[in-house]
Amino acid sequence: MAEPATGSSRAPILYLDGVNVTFDGFRALNNLSFYVEPGELRAIIGPNGAGKTTMMDVITGKTRPDSGEVVFRGSHDLTRMDEARIANLGIGRKFQKPTVFESHSVFDNLELALACDRRARATLFAKLDGEDRDRIAEVLEITRLTDHAGRVAGDLSHGQKQWLEIGMLLMQAPELLLVDEPVAGMTDAETEQTAALLHEISGKHSVVVVEHDMEFVRSLGSRVTVLHEGSVLAEGAMDKVQADERVIEVYLGR
Repeated sequence: MAEPATGSSRAPILYLDGVNVTFDGFRALNNLSFYVEPGELRAIIGPNGAGKTTMMDVITGKTRPDSGEVVFRGSHDLTRMDEARIANLGIGRKFQKPTVFESHSVFDNLELALACDRRARATLFAKLDGEDRDRIAEVLEITRLTDHAGRVAGDLSHGQKQWLEIGMLLMQAPELLLVDEPVAGMTDAETEQTAALLHEISGKHSVVVVEHDMEFVRSLGSRVTVLHEGSVLAEGAMDKVQADERVIEVYLGR
């Protein structure tokens, strides 16, 4: 597989090498290899059926590959772990449709997602300490929901629900976030704020964004990986991949 860029002293937080997945004779992933660096914001694009969802399923343990390596933080073989263990390692996934507790307040949603000791001495009903409250306040600010902390989540706009779910993932202190089509159905203003939000959380977290909205991907200003038929077709800055004749033929030109 490709090695980290020359001059990079950081080992990849995630790398996939030669990953293959077949469903009933259909090759969903075909020798897929790529890596993500710590703190990187990465966009993944490609036509329907390119393998984007299967890739995320493999990383999170929902699908076990036929062959290949999927390694997190240099030493954790994700192909040998179940979904719960992978989540506990520090990998969070946000699906396209937001799943929040709609009858609870924004604050309560973040509290319920808080990564903390739930044993006998610290049950679900234990009072929050100052550090926990500070953490919730920080995530409310990051997700632009401070003024909505007391609102019932079901009353939020679609975009705000997406931000809340990202906030719920952040409460669990993940090192890697996989975010699936975060701006689908959003207004232009919400889309712009979402790009700013993802920029803000990258650096402290590695963020992989799967998206179809090319203008949104361009606004991220990140490295872009193009998948096609389960493999990496092209990779680089948005201008580079948009000018690639193969990408134009199989994806952008459609």
